[in-house]
Amino acid sequence: MKVIQSWYNRLVEFELNALVIDDDPQVRDLIADILKTASWQVEVVSSAEEAIEVLENKEWALIFCDVMLEGTNGYSVLKHFTERQLPGHFVLITGYGSAAGALDATAIGAHDYLMKPFTVEQILRIAEEARQRYISTLLQEEAQFSDTPYIPEIPLIGKSPKFVECLKIVGRIAKTNLPVLITGESGTGKEIVARTIHLKSDRADKPFVVVNCGAVPTELIESELFGHVKGAFTGADRERRGLWEEANNGTIFLDEITETSHLFQVKLLRVLQENEIRPVGSSQTRKVNARVLAATNRDIEEEVEKGRFRQDLMYRLNAITVHLPPLRDRVEDIPLLAEYFLSKVFEQAGRKLSISDKAMEILKNYHWPGNIRELENVILRAASLADNLIHPNHLPENLKRITQQQTNVSSTTEKEVFERFFKTEGGEWLPLSEMQKRYARIVLGATGGNKQAAARLLKIDRKTLVKLIGKN
Repeated sequence: MKVIQSWYNRLVEFELNALVIDDDPQVRDLIADILKTASWQVEVVSSAEEAIEVLENKEWALIFCDVMLEGTNGYSVLKHFTERQLPGHFVLITGYGSAAGALDATAIGAHDYLMKPFTVEQILRIAEEARQRYISTLLQEEAQFSDTPYIPEIPLIGKSPKFVECLKIVGRIAKTNLPVLITGESGTGKEIVARTIHLKSDRADKPFVVVNCGAVPTELIESELFGHVKGAFTGADRERRGLWEEANNGTIFLDEITETSHLFQVKLLRVLQENEIRPVGSSQTRKVNARVLAATNRDIEEEVEKGRFRQDLMYRLNAITVHLPPLRDRVEDIPLLAEYFLSKVFEQAGRKLSISDKAMEILKNYHWPGNIRELENVILRAASLADNLIHPNHLPENLKRITQQQTNVSSTTEKEVFERFFKTEGGEWLPLSEMQKRYARIVLGATGGNKQAAARLLKIDRKTLVKLIGKN
């Protein structure tokens, strides 16, 4: 019981600790600032020697380490990390990226390989993966002491009309072999929908292989998916079977499909057309039978318009499209999901918690940009502070503040709202064309910039929306 309680305390009181190791203060501080915006506790050091000293001082969920450090390089830090089997998501950073370097890094224990220049989105994606991995590790430890361990996943729970309609589509298409494109914001449950399609298909007893296209370096994705022969490139000292072959007779799920390069998209299109792959360095093709499911949190039609995604590949992938609604459009599902997260985790530790009406009202009024994943995190943290009942004071300050702002807006009169948005600073009403443009932009903002979703809400086609918001 003492061990279980120790795990429980770690889970409900955990802090997300990140260590940034880089001798360039600008890079070091930039990564630290990005992580802090995502609620990480961050420490920074400038040398490998300092890093090795602090690595064992606390439990790090995430470590960013530059390869080129003064004195000992970043590989020695990684070696120290792996030899001691320390927990955490280790990411090597380099300004001199190559496929061989990425292979070296992952071969000796790095979880990711980040090349400069990087984007804010890349850092946040890695941070989210590290958070999920850290929580999963805690829950796996808990599983040793429980007959019914917690399985971390975004549940398919809900009664809202949009979500029910989505599940109906999933049920109808599961038995087919057609490709499926799953769209929706981050945290809405795209992977669990893909798993559900697989489990309800005739391939349920065959492999389900997940590929996070955004997490695999561009130089490695072809080898990762299609495999390679010995000697295909520097570091390829043996033949390796790719993930596509691993999924033979089963299902392959290509997450973040819009993050792939044009060159890779051409090769992917050929695989979908011919049902065969060519390992890197080989002159021979191999027949593979795998159902393809793909997902993106972007507006794929907009990606095509901007030249970032091939139109022919989009048509090949979206034979059927399943769109997952954001949590803000599933308000009636929030109590069900909140109770699910409480019951799945905390009943394991012998504590049954509930949520007060006022706290639930705040949860229902919040806009949830991180969707179900964010809700899970909020419930987890709130439960660590509560005894038996979660009150508003147990919820994050930013959540309460934003909800209050929304309440203040909703309490204004219809006339005040119209005057605020549709009058000039001088008090003159805007022309109708400008009102339409502003209204369209408000709706677009409410959908997180998803033009396809905004057009559906406005009951116009997508081209009309683009033309409307583009007017001067």
